[in-house]
Amino acid sequence: MNKLKFKLYTVVTFLFLLSLSCNDDFLERSPIVNISDANFWKTANDLELYVNNFYNRSDLLDGYTNFGSIGPYGVDADNGTDTQVTYNYNTRMNGEATNPASGGGWAVNDWATLRNINYFMVNYNKVDAPWDQVKVYVGESLFFRSLFYFGKLKTFGDLPWITSTLDNTSNILYEGRLPRNQVVDSIMLDLDKAIEYLPERGPSYTGRITKEVALLLQARIALYEGTWEKYHGIKNTPFKVVNSDGAKFIQKAMETSNALITLAESNGNTKLADCTGEAGYTNLFNQRDYSSNKEVLLWRKYSVNDGQYTRWGAYYYGAGRGLTKSLVDSYLCMDGKPISVSDKYQGDKTLKNVVANRDPRLNQTIFVDDGKHILFTDNNTFFATPGFEGVIANSCPTGYQLYKGFNTNYTECINQQSTIGTIYFRYAEALLIYAEAKAELGTITQMDIDRTINALRSRVGMNEGLLNINNIVTDPNWEFKNISPLLNEIRRERKVEFACEGFRRDDIFRWAVVDEVMVGKKPKGAIKSQWKNYPNTTDAFVEAWSVLGEDENGYIDPFKSYPTMDNGYRFNLGRDYLQPLPTNELTLNPELGQNPGW
Repeated sequence: MNKLKFKLYTVVTFLFLLSLSCNDDFLERSPIVNISDANFWKTANDLELYVNNFYNRSDLLDGYTNFGSIGPYGVDADNGTDTQVTYNYNTRMNGEATNPASGGGWAVNDWATLRNINYFMVNYNKVDAPWDQVKVYVGESLFFRSLFYFGKLKTFGDLPWITSTLDNTSNILYEGRLPRNQVVDSIMLDLDKAIEYLPERGPSYTGRITKEVALLLQARIALYEGTWEKYHGIKNTPFKVVNSDGAKFIQKAMETSNALITLAESNGNTKLADCTGEAGYTNLFNQRDYSSNKEVLLWRKYSVNDGQYTRWGAYYYGAGRGLTKSLVDSYLCMDGKPISVSDKYQGDKTLKNVVANRDPRLNQTIFVDDGKHILFTDNNTFFATPGFEGVIANSCPTGYQLYKGFNTNYTECINQQSTIGTIYFRYAEALLIYAEAKAELGTITQMDIDRTINALRSRVGMNEGLLNINNIVTDPNWEFKNISPLLNEIRRERKVEFACEGFRRDDIFRWAVVDEVMVGKKPKGAIKSQWKNYPNTTDAFVEAWSVLGEDENGYIDPFKSYPTMDNGYRFNLGRDYLQPLPTNELTLNPELGQNPGW
């Protein structure tokens, strides 16, 4: 029973039907839900049973059940970012993507979830039940439609907006896509209704979508679109939105995140988890049950006995992923100063040096050979060296090995049956959205900073390093030269707090900064020489370590042997921010139009 703590009953049968015409465009397919309408749509319980299916859709809430997955903690590497990499470079981020003839996220099956949701929306009113019993499931369906569309928006930009089931006579089949900002307008309306219909989170976790979750999704999407429009407009990229600077969406993000924060402060059912102590932050990400955690708003529970688990294999070797020097260097020292200017910084000669006097979240995000970072509780073993010697697909490519979310159960790791819960939404995101939106709008105050950024720092014991907007220490290595010091620090906080949680590619895309953080640059890892003659290592470790790529400054260069990466990433700035529509779909409906550069 992994479905967010409630059981999925198989009452509705999902079937794929044949196309109504020779056109295989998704809009010309019948709804994929085949049920007996005469016997269904009777009670509110029917609605619940139908909506339950959405919680298990991987295109809505990924269960991370594929082999090699390490849950959300590997997404930044798999997507290709400047903060986390896999053992092989990401071809899309290196400008090597190609235009598919079919599929590519626009195939028939890729729109199945939308058809299912819309089928619900045109049939739920057949139920003879009080509105108070019905509206919660309408709210959940509107939430899931918004979540679905957000995924498509990030992939393709402009989209058709479909709210009904269609047949091959519908005019919309032959029309073009709507501009992305109009699509987001519709998403906002859906979420306004969802927020109205959904109940607040109570003192006990139910596993269902609540008002708080919908508020957070709305704030997330609004900030994404608002900053996308603002920064792609400022840089005049092909992805800008004509006659829109994103301000209204940034305002919406501010208002919605503030509403969530205010709600949390008023009822006490949502709040930041206590992350004090040596492992407080670590423990936020390695639980099997988050039912009593008030920061985690929505999560997925697993059980090996029920055959539900994630495939976290060879995680103790690094699972084929590693954090980059760019991420590690972003963590402040305990005095709140960047490593470039703080006299607290101990350098990076060893892992222990790297984390000394630094933001405690760093020490709890990477493995350190300090006799405290446990590998497995079953046999009481501790981390000593990165897993360079594993099979290349499992080994750590940078020396900065991920500790966040690590499963210390040896049996589960060996069997690739991890039951660490998957977090989908947590309250900390609302704080970071609020701070960023207010800073973008130019209305942020110290009180706002204390309510958000400083709350996150305080809860990990970083009380000497709180942010003062009137006394921001200049960092000569700020990532972004064309924004204010305050926005740089807010972006740094987001980078650190959500390290390796799957947010980074979305962030650098919406800020239009791939040219600043990746193009012409190569990801680097830890100082290689620190493991020379390291005690008690095996011959396999020494052999694997000896062939690691290394740059002129002694840092591990994981992609040194790849000629296509000699001069850093080759991301195509005029093309690769969005994916292409398949050529077959454009032949069938030229009005769809192709994305820039393809």
